[in-house]
Amino acid sequence: MPAFDSYVICTSPRSGSTLLCKLLAATGIAGKPGSHFHEPSLQSWLDHFDLSFEPSRREPEILADVFRAAIAKGSGSTGIFGLRLQRHSFEFFIRKLAVLHPHQTSDRQRFETAFGRTLFIHLTRQDKVGQAVSCVKAEQTGLWHLAPDGTELERLAPPQEPVYDREELRVCYDRFTAFDQEWRSWFETQAIEPLRITYEALASDSSGALREILARLGVNPAAADGVSPGVAKLADETNRDWAARFRSGEGIA
Repeated sequence: MPAFDSYVICTSPRSGSTLLCKLLAATGIAGKPGSHFHEPSLQSWLDHFDLSFEPSRREPEILADVFRAAIAKGSGSTGIFGLRLQRHSFEFFIRKLAVLHPHQTSDRQRFETAFGRTLFIHLTRQDKVGQAVSCVKAEQTGLWHLAPDGTELERLAPPQEPVYDREELRVCYDRFTAFDQEWRSWFETQAIEPLRITYEALASDSSGALREILARLGVNPAAADGVSPGVAKLADETNRDWAARFRSGEGIA
């Protein structure tokens, strides 16, 4: 029997979460993790799961339908629910979770009431400069993810040439640094010791990171064998140039 009923990937953009979600889903035994509560809007949640809004119903009833739909989508036929939570949408999610389960006294208890025994995974990127560069470049070019064969997996805007912007890089650097601290503080207040995975470890040994997570979940780590990354790295000479310029100008080692 698995040791957990669910897992939550606690992360921030450009930390490798899309890669990790695809790897976990490809095992066929660890759910179908995704950002099932991505937008901080109840209407967006309803739209995402093709649910209609009925004004006569109370919010807890509506939320119960949303969470049932999310669990079905994030579990598939595996019996384990997978969820990716980006820090910027976390506060809205946690408020709605409290509406759904008001009698529980902590966030952790509400998670476990909603999703059962839950493994928390903190996926972070140690190189915050690289993370900031990756984010600003993706926002400028519109391209967020490529498949290993070079085809586009996710584009959010028309193609555009990237332009170095030190101020925007600084904003992203500070934001991602704060997100990490906010996750650490939340884990501490909720008495959670998460499984810690770094982008750097995931990028260098995706199979090893995947096996570690499967083992913690209590399922067969051998399911990681033969699973290949579903996304390609986007970093190129532009990334390296921007990172070097930013580190030099900001005095960051």
